[in-house]
Amino acid sequence: MGSESSYKDKKVITIGIVRELTGLSERQIRYYEERKLIFPERSSGGSRKYSFSDIELLMEIANKIEDGIQTHEIRQEMVREQKKRDEREARRKMIQGQINAQFGVRKR
Repeated sequence: MGSESSYKDKKVITIGIVRELTGLSERQIRYYEERKLIFPERSSGGSRKYSFSDIELLMEIANKIEDGIQTHEIRQEMVREQKKRDEREARRKMIQGQINAQFGVRKR
């Protein structure tokens, strides 16, 4: 994806709209934030702002909760998945560096 973020990642949606789209209560949404499962941005006035990606994540969280999975288990799974993504990205950069070195490609 490059340095520009996708429209899905732009934090522009208010908690009221998120509530309507997800069917979750504002309290549930705030609870998931407290449990460090979701990370909204704050406007200058202090209002929470969410992205479409956040809404998708909230729906996944709600489904897992409905299936009986605890919030700490969800958080552990999220941390593991992030670690895997970070490792893949580090490996990709290492391989790209090796390819660049082999063929004399220099970064500008």
